Amino acid sequence: MEEVNHSLVTEFIFLGLTDRPELQFPLFVFFLLIYIIALVWNVGMILLISIDPRLHTPMYFFLKNLSFCDICYSSLVAPKMLLNFLDKNKSISYMACTVQLYINISLGDIECLLLGLMAYDRFVAICNPLRYRVTMSDKVCHQLMAGVYGVGLVDSMIHTGCTFQLSFCSSNVINHFCCDIPPLLALSCSDTHLNEILLFLLGGCILGGSVVTVLLSYIYIIATFLQMSAVRGRHRAFSTCAVHLVAVSMLHGTQLFMYLRPTSWYSLDTDKIASVFYSVVIPMLNPLVYSLRNTEVKDALRKAINKLLTNF
Repeated sequence: MEEVNHSLVTEFIFLGLTDRPELQFPLFVFFLLIYIIALVWNVGMILLISIDPRLHTPMYFFLKNLSFCDICYSSLVAPKMLLNFLDKNKSISYMACTVQLYINISLGDIECLLLGLMAYDRFVAICNPLRYRVTMSDKVCHQLMAGVYGVGLVDSMIHTGCTFQLSFCSSNVINHFCCDIPPLLALSCSDTHLNEILLFLLGGCILGGSVVTVLLSYIYIIATFLQMSAVRGRHRAFSTCAVHLVAVSMLHGTQLFMYLRPTSWYSLDTDKIASVFYSVVIPMLNPLVYSLRNTEVKDALRKAINKLLTNF
Protein backbone atom coordinates (compact mmCIF):
# COMPACT_ATOMS: atom_id res chain seq x y z
CA MET A 1 0.00 0.00 0.00
CA GLU A 2 2.86 2.37 0.84
CA GLU A 3 4.51 1.73 -2.56
CA VAL A 4 1.28 2.55 -4.37
CA ASN A 5 0.78 5.75 -2.40
CA HIS A 6 4.43 6.67 -2.94
CA SER A 7 4.18 6.19 -6.71
CA LEU A 8 1.12 8.42 -6.94
CA VAL A 9 3.12 11.49 -5.91
CA THR A 10 4.49 12.98 -9.12
CA GLU A 11 4.82 16.57 -7.92
CA PHE A 12 4.75 18.73 -4.81
CA ILE A 13 2.98 22.06 -4.26
CA PHE A 14 4.71 24.86 -2.32
CA LEU A 15 2.67 27.07 -0.02
CA GLY A 16 5.46 29.66 -0.22
CA LEU A 17 6.36 32.35 2.30
CA THR A 18 2.86 33.79 2.51
CA ASP A 19 -0.60 33.27 1.05
CA ARG A 20 -1.57 36.94 1.25
CA PRO A 21 -1.99 38.28 -2.34
CA GLU A 22 -1.13 41.88 -1.43
CA LEU A 23 2.34 40.81 -0.24
CA GLN A 24 3.31 38.73 -3.25
CA PHE A 25 4.64 41.50 -5.51
CA PRO A 26 6.42 43.52 -2.77
CA LEU A 27 8.15 40.34 -1.59
CA PHE A 28 9.06 39.52 -5.19
CA VAL A 29 10.77 42.91 -5.62
CA PHE A 30 12.48 42.68 -2.22
CA PHE A 31 13.97 39.23 -2.75
CA LEU A 32 14.81 39.95 -6.39
CA LEU A 33 17.00 42.83 -5.21
CA ILE A 34 18.63 40.61 -2.58
CA TYR A 35 19.30 37.90 -5.19
CA ILE A 36 20.81 40.36 -7.67
CA ILE A 37 23.05 41.88 -4.98
CA ALA A 38 24.15 38.39 -3.89
CA LEU A 39 25.05 37.42 -7.46
CA VAL A 40 26.89 40.67 -8.21
CA TRP A 41 28.90 40.67 -4.97
CA ASN A 42 29.83 36.98 -5.08
CA VAL A 43 30.73 36.95 -8.77
CA GLY A 44 32.70 40.15 -8.19
CA MET A 45 34.52 38.56 -5.25
CA ILE A 46 35.50 35.52 -7.34
CA LEU A 47 36.74 37.69 -10.21
CA LEU A 48 38.64 40.01 -7.87
CA ILE A 49 40.41 37.14 -6.11
CA SER A 50 41.20 35.50 -9.44
CA ILE A 51 42.77 38.55 -11.12
CA ASP A 52 44.71 40.07 -8.21
CA PRO A 53 47.96 38.14 -7.40
CA ARG A 54 48.02 39.60 -3.87
CA LEU A 55 44.86 37.63 -3.09
CA HIS A 56 46.27 34.28 -4.22
CA THR A 57 46.58 33.00 -0.66
CA PRO A 58 44.82 30.16 1.21
CA MET A 59 42.50 32.60 2.99
CA TYR A 60 41.18 33.98 -0.29
CA PHE A 61 41.17 30.54 -1.93
CA PHE A 62 38.67 29.45 0.72
CA LEU A 63 36.78 32.73 0.39
CA LYS A 64 36.46 32.20 -3.36
CA ASN A 65 34.98 28.76 -2.72
CA LEU A 66 32.60 30.30 -0.19
CA SER A 67 31.43 32.80 -2.83
CA PHE A 68 30.95 29.96 -5.31
CA CYS A 69 28.80 28.06 -2.78
CA ASP A 70 26.77 31.21 -2.08
CA ILE A 71 26.09 31.69 -5.80
CA CYS A 72 24.95 28.09 -6.14
CA TYR A 73 22.90 28.25 -2.95
CA SER A 74 20.98 31.40 -3.79
CA SER A 75 20.49 30.30 -7.42
CA LEU A 76 19.12 26.96 -6.25
CA VAL A 77 16.35 28.54 -4.17
CA ALA A 78 15.74 32.15 -5.22
CA PRO A 79 14.59 31.77 -8.89
CA LYS A 80 11.86 29.25 -8.03
CA MET A 81 10.82 31.26 -4.98
CA LEU A 82 10.61 34.44 -7.06
CA LEU A 83 8.59 32.68 -9.74
CA ASN A 84 6.15 31.38 -7.15
CA PHE A 85 5.44 34.93 -5.95
CA LEU A 86 3.97 35.72 -9.40
CA ASP A 87 2.70 32.33 -10.57
CA LYS A 88 -0.37 30.59 -9.22
CA ASN A 89 1.15 27.22 -10.13
CA LYS A 90 3.65 26.67 -7.31
CA SER A 91 4.41 23.07 -8.17
CA ILE A 92 7.72 21.24 -8.47
CA SER A 93 8.14 17.77 -9.93
CA TYR A 94 9.11 14.84 -7.72
CA MET A 95 12.48 14.50 -9.47
CA ALA A 96 13.21 18.24 -9.34
CA CYS A 97 12.42 18.23 -5.61
CA THR A 98 14.84 15.33 -5.14
CA VAL A 99 17.61 17.18 -6.99
CA GLN A 100 16.91 20.42 -5.12
CA LEU A 101 17.08 18.67 -1.75
CA TYR A 102 20.32 16.88 -2.67
CA ILE A 103 22.07 20.07 -3.78
CA ASN A 104 20.59 22.01 -0.85
CA ILE A 105 22.04 19.63 1.75
CA SER A 106 25.36 19.33 -0.10
CA LEU A 107 25.91 23.08 -0.22
CA GLY A 108 24.87 23.51 3.40
CA ASP A 109 27.41 20.89 4.52
CA ILE A 110 30.16 22.30 2.30
CA GLU A 111 29.66 25.86 3.50
CA CYS A 112 29.52 24.74 7.13
CA LEU A 113 32.80 22.80 6.87
CA LEU A 114 34.38 25.53 4.78
CA LEU A 115 33.91 28.06 7.57
CA GLY A 116 35.71 25.64 9.87
CA LEU A 117 38.60 25.44 7.40
CA MET A 118 38.75 29.22 7.23
CA ALA A 119 39.00 29.39 11.02
CA TYR A 120 41.82 26.83 10.98
CA ASP A 121 43.59 28.85 8.27
CA ARG A 122 43.44 31.98 10.46
CA PHE A 123 44.75 29.93 13.42
CA VAL A 124 47.80 28.76 11.46
CA ALA A 125 48.44 32.22 9.95
CA ILE A 126 48.34 34.00 13.32
CA CYS A 127 49.64 31.37 15.76
CA ASN A 128 52.22 29.65 13.52
CA PRO A 129 53.14 32.25 10.88
CA LEU A 130 56.58 30.76 10.12
CA ARG A 131 55.03 27.42 9.15
CA TYR A 132 52.01 28.90 7.40
CA ARG A 133 53.16 28.43 3.79
CA VAL A 134 54.14 24.81 4.50
CA THR A 135 51.07 23.87 6.55
CA MET A 136 48.63 25.59 4.18
CA SER A 137 50.33 24.86 0.87
CA ASP A 138 48.35 24.83 -2.38
CA LYS A 139 48.31 21.03 -2.38
CA VAL A 140 46.99 20.87 1.19
CA CYS A 141 44.31 23.50 0.48
CA HIS A 142 43.05 21.61 -2.56
CA GLN A 143 43.04 18.33 -0.64
CA LEU A 144 41.07 19.93 2.20
CA MET A 145 38.52 21.37 -0.23
CA ALA A 146 38.19 18.00 -2.00
CA GLY A 147 37.50 16.39 1.38
CA VAL A 148 34.89 19.04 2.21
CA TYR A 149 33.09 18.54 -1.09
CA GLY A 150 33.27 14.76 -0.67
CA VAL A 151 31.74 14.83 2.81
CA GLY A 152 28.96 17.16 1.64
CA LEU A 153 28.05 15.03 -1.36
CA VAL A 154 28.06 11.72 0.57
CA ASP A 155 26.08 13.12 3.53
CA SER A 156 23.53 14.62 1.15
CA MET A 157 23.19 11.30 -0.69
CA ILE A 158 22.34 9.55 2.59
CA HIS A 159 19.75 12.14 3.67
CA THR A 160 18.15 12.43 0.23
CA GLY A 161 17.93 8.67 -0.22
CA CYS A 162 16.36 8.17 3.22
CA THR A 163 13.93 11.09 2.76
CA PHE A 164 12.57 9.91 -0.57
CA GLN A 165 12.19 6.33 0.62
CA LEU A 166 9.31 7.67 2.70
CA SER A 167 5.70 7.57 1.55
CA PHE A 168 3.80 10.78 0.84
CA CYS A 169 0.24 9.51 0.82
CA SER A 170 -1.88 12.08 2.63
CA SER A 171 -0.88 15.28 0.85
CA ASN A 172 1.67 16.68 -1.59
CA VAL A 173 1.46 20.28 -0.31
CA ILE A 174 4.75 21.42 1.24
CA ASN A 175 4.46 24.21 3.80
CA HIS A 176 7.65 25.83 2.54
CA PHE A 177 9.17 27.61 -0.47
CA CYS A 178 11.76 24.90 -1.28
CA CYS A 179 12.40 21.21 -0.72
CA ASP A 180 14.05 20.73 2.66
CA ILE A 181 14.17 17.88 5.15
CA PRO A 182 11.89 19.17 7.99
CA PRO A 183 8.88 20.08 5.78
CA LEU A 184 9.19 16.82 3.84
CA LEU A 185 9.32 14.79 7.05
CA ALA A 186 6.24 16.66 8.30
CA LEU A 187 4.47 15.78 5.04
CA SER A 188 5.24 12.04 5.12
CA CYS A 189 2.85 9.45 6.47
CA SER A 190 5.71 7.00 7.15
CA ASP A 191 7.69 6.53 10.35
CA THR A 192 10.35 9.25 10.26
CA HIS A 193 12.26 8.39 13.45
CA LEU A 194 15.24 6.98 11.51
CA ASN A 195 15.41 10.15 9.40
CA GLU A 196 15.34 12.32 12.51
CA ILE A 197 18.10 10.26 14.14
CA LEU A 198 20.26 10.48 11.00
CA LEU A 199 19.64 14.20 10.75
CA PHE A 200 20.69 14.71 14.35
CA LEU A 201 23.73 12.39 14.23
CA LEU A 202 25.18 13.26 10.82
CA GLY A 203 24.20 16.93 11.04
CA GLY A 204 25.58 17.05 14.57
CA CYS A 205 28.91 15.56 13.49
CA ILE A 206 29.35 17.98 10.59
CA LEU A 207 28.05 21.08 12.32
CA GLY A 208 29.63 20.11 15.62
CA GLY A 209 32.99 19.43 13.98
CA SER A 210 32.93 22.84 12.32
CA VAL A 211 31.86 24.64 15.50
CA VAL A 212 34.55 22.89 17.60
CA THR A 213 37.20 23.74 15.01
CA VAL A 214 36.13 27.38 15.04
CA LEU A 215 36.03 27.59 18.85
CA LEU A 216 39.42 25.93 19.36
CA SER A 217 41.01 28.01 16.61
CA TYR A 218 39.79 31.26 18.12
CA ILE A 219 40.74 30.29 21.66
CA TYR A 220 44.33 29.97 20.45
CA ILE A 221 44.00 33.10 18.31
CA ILE A 222 42.75 35.20 21.25
CA ALA A 223 45.58 33.87 23.41
CA THR A 224 48.02 34.94 20.69
CA PHE A 225 46.38 38.39 20.47
CA LEU A 226 46.96 38.92 24.17
CA GLN A 227 50.66 38.19 23.76
CA MET A 228 51.13 40.68 20.92
CA SER A 229 53.14 43.74 21.91
CA ALA A 230 52.36 45.75 18.77
CA VAL A 231 48.93 47.33 19.09
CA ARG A 232 48.67 47.89 15.34
CA GLY A 233 49.41 44.25 14.56
CA ARG A 234 46.89 43.13 17.17
CA HIS A 235 44.21 45.39 15.73
CA ARG A 236 44.84 44.22 12.15
CA ALA A 237 44.73 40.55 13.10
CA PHE A 238 41.60 41.01 15.20
CA SER A 239 39.87 42.93 12.38
CA THR A 240 40.59 40.11 9.93
CA CYS A 241 39.23 37.45 12.29
CA ALA A 242 36.22 39.45 13.50
CA VAL A 243 34.59 39.40 10.07
CA HIS A 244 34.97 35.63 9.93
CA LEU A 245 33.32 35.26 13.32
CA VAL A 246 30.36 37.31 12.11
CA ALA A 247 29.87 35.04 9.09
CA VAL A 248 30.30 31.91 11.23
CA SER A 249 27.78 33.12 13.80
CA MET A 250 25.17 33.88 11.12
CA LEU A 251 25.48 30.53 9.36
CA HIS A 252 26.00 28.19 12.31
CA GLY A 253 23.36 29.92 14.41
CA THR A 254 20.76 29.42 11.70
CA GLN A 255 21.83 25.80 11.06
CA LEU A 256 21.65 24.94 14.75
CA PHE A 257 18.16 26.44 14.95
CA MET A 258 16.89 24.64 11.84
CA TYR A 259 18.30 21.14 12.16
CA LEU A 260 19.54 20.37 15.67
CA ARG A 261 16.68 21.37 17.94
CA PRO A 262 14.13 18.96 19.47
CA THR A 263 11.29 17.81 17.21
CA SER A 264 8.74 19.27 19.63
CA TRP A 265 10.18 22.73 18.88
CA TYR A 266 9.59 22.47 15.14
CA SER A 267 7.42 25.15 13.59
CA LEU A 268 7.33 25.16 9.78
CA ASP A 269 6.28 28.81 9.66
CA THR A 270 9.29 29.76 11.79
CA ASP A 271 11.49 27.44 9.73
CA LYS A 272 10.53 29.29 6.57
CA ILE A 273 11.83 32.56 7.99
CA ALA A 274 15.06 30.92 9.14
CA SER A 275 15.45 29.12 5.82
CA VAL A 276 15.01 32.24 3.69
CA PHE A 277 17.64 34.00 5.81
CA TYR A 278 19.94 30.98 5.51
CA SER A 279 19.58 30.40 1.76
CA VAL A 280 18.98 33.89 0.32
CA VAL A 281 20.07 36.60 2.77
CA ILE A 282 23.34 35.10 4.06
CA PRO A 283 24.74 34.60 0.52
CA MET A 284 24.24 38.35 0.05
CA LEU A 285 25.78 39.27 3.41
CA ASN A 286 28.90 37.08 3.25
CA PRO A 287 30.81 39.04 0.59
CA LEU A 288 29.75 42.33 2.19
CA VAL A 289 31.01 41.19 5.60
CA TYR A 290 34.35 40.02 4.21
CA SER A 291 34.98 43.00 1.94
CA LEU A 292 33.83 45.98 4.00
CA ARG A 293 36.22 45.20 6.89
CA ASN A 294 39.08 43.78 4.81
CA THR A 295 41.80 46.23 3.74
CA GLU A 296 43.32 43.86 1.19
CA VAL A 297 40.01 43.30 -0.58
CA LYS A 298 39.23 47.03 -0.62
CA ASP A 299 42.68 47.84 -2.00
CA ALA A 300 42.33 45.16 -4.68
CA LEU A 301 38.86 46.48 -5.61
CA ARG A 302 40.17 50.05 -5.80
CA LYS A 303 43.05 48.92 -8.00
CA ALA A 304 40.73 46.97 -10.31
CA ILE A 305 38.34 49.94 -10.66
CA ASN A 306 41.20 52.34 -11.40
CA LYS A 307 42.62 49.97 -14.00
CA LEU A 308 39.21 49.55 -15.61
CA LEU A 309 38.66 53.33 -15.75
CA THR A 310 42.14 53.87 -17.19
CA ASN A 311 41.61 51.31 -19.94
CA PHE A 312 38.17 52.71 -20.66
